[in-house]
Amino acid sequence: MESAEVRPGVAVTLRALNEALGRPGALWVKESSARNLRHRDFLAPLAALRAAFPGGQVPADVLELVTSLCGAGVLPVSSAQQTPAGLEVRLQRPEAFRRLLLCSGPGPPPAPAPAVVLHCPALRGPGAPRPRHLRPLLLADHLAQLLRAQGVHVRLVPALSEEGPQEVLRQLRIDWPAGPADPDLSDAVSALKRGLARAPCVAGGGQGPGAAALPADVICKVQLKGFVEQQGLVGYDPNLDVLLVTEGKLRSVAELQQAALQCPRCALLQAGGHGSCCSILHVVSCEEEFQQQQLDLLWRILDPGPHTALQVRSLPLSSPLTAASPCSAGLSFRASVLMPSAFSTDEAWTEVIDTLTAAAIRFEMLSTAHRSQITLDLQDSSISTKGTKSGAFVMYNCARLATLFDTFQRAVEQGTYPPLPPPSELNFSCLREEGEWLLLFNYLLPFPEVLQQAAQLPAPTKGIRITANTEAVCKFLIQLSMDFSSYYNRVHVLGEPFPHLFEQMFARLQLLAAVRDVFHSALGTLHLPPLSQI
Repeated sequence: MESAEVRPGVAVTLRALNEALGRPGALWVKESSARNLRHRDFLAPLAALRAAFPGGQVPADVLELVTSLCGAGVLPVSSAQQTPAGLEVRLQRPEAFRRLLLCSGPGPPPAPAPAVVLHCPALRGPGAPRPRHLRPLLLADHLAQLLRAQGVHVRLVPALSEEGPQEVLRQLRIDWPAGPADPDLSDAVSALKRGLARAPCVAGGGQGPGAAALPADVICKVQLKGFVEQQGLVGYDPNLDVLLVTEGKLRSVAELQQAALQCPRCALLQAGGHGSCCSILHVVSCEEEFQQQQLDLLWRILDPGPHTALQVRSLPLSSPLTAASPCSAGLSFRASVLMPSAFSTDEAWTEVIDTLTAAAIRFEMLSTAHRSQITLDLQDSSISTKGTKSGAFVMYNCARLATLFDTFQRAVEQGTYPPLPPPSELNFSCLREEGEWLLLFNYLLPFPEVLQQAAQLPAPTKGIRITANTEAVCKFLIQLSMDFSSYYNRVHVLGEPFPHLFEQMFARLQLLAAVRDVFHSALGTLHLPPLSQI
């Protein structure tokens, strides 16, 4: 049927449930705890029902609408009943397994959004990034991957020069574009200088009495405070006053301007002269925020086009790092903490250790919201490599899945098991374990929505600062690893080679193949390759 051809989803099912109750508000909640999922999958709480229906009693015809829900992407309902907790809905679980596990992928991404120029000022300084730059660098890299997964065209600025910190970024698995050491921006800078001569808030532009008092490398002064007040801009630092414009600042503006004009949807605006339809996203640390606001206002003064500037700010680490580079201390503990010394010289294991180290650093930095402070001291090896909330734990469970399927494939080659049949031939009613529904309902079903929400750039309520959900993927992977590990430790997936056990084994393998795909896709947004062994 038509609904089986569309990937089922939680959000579309919740919309259908709300429509069935005939109320504009969102009355339903999705259950997630193992305890509640034993009894129900969705709940309209009694308090919400009382606000919607007299006495909180749902009419019989409305109950009928709920139980007969259908449509593309809507999960099939098995039963709906009123209890002291409210209106409880339980899904047709074997059918939900079948619909999802027959899908070949997560479905097409949403329609492309306007392009984003993602600017990370931490890469503008000479030499390797300082330790305080580590968090915004990882945030920018992860956010770029999330946006691309949603079909957004992303331009990364600035381009790395040949003398840039390629080795440091390689160790951190950051994929940043390289460019010429000295890109030709002379025409763009000249145009900006001409714009300075016309701007009313500019003073001391090389002519007149005030020019002699300026430092040799300063072109002119710009009155930022007056411009902010004149334009009615909000959210900027109240201490912004006078900016001394240098050639370097103009080159930074020119590079951002060129990146914005290369947006695929800007052709018409380019033909008109200037401006762009891009969102400009500056990922900055607290220390860089003031300077970046100065640069943004200078760009607004010189280019009044319709670009939208936003800032994602990361709070600093609560204790400063003293390592010479972001990786030098972090990588020093890898062999002793993550691996036995016997493997330290093996090339394959070295790659495993490097990946685990990058995963440990990324999860420490990204699993906390960027608006919250974190505590980290690389020299004291405070990066977590054990327990259930570390990057190493996530990578370990990803490797367990690889080992499971390698073991199964070898058994097939030896004739112990028959090959895994096509998904259409599997009996998903065999999936009756509590942990199996938990994996599907809490992770496989909502995963595309998790990526979409993590990539959202919400409009700021006031000013230019926004809050991105950059911690969502790490938290999702940690929780998935915990629930998968609990299930895997409890259930023997590859059972005895008896034909009457194959049906359940094949259904479980198909489920875990989907779990493996989710691991790989989520790790891909972090530029972490899945490991096949640990």
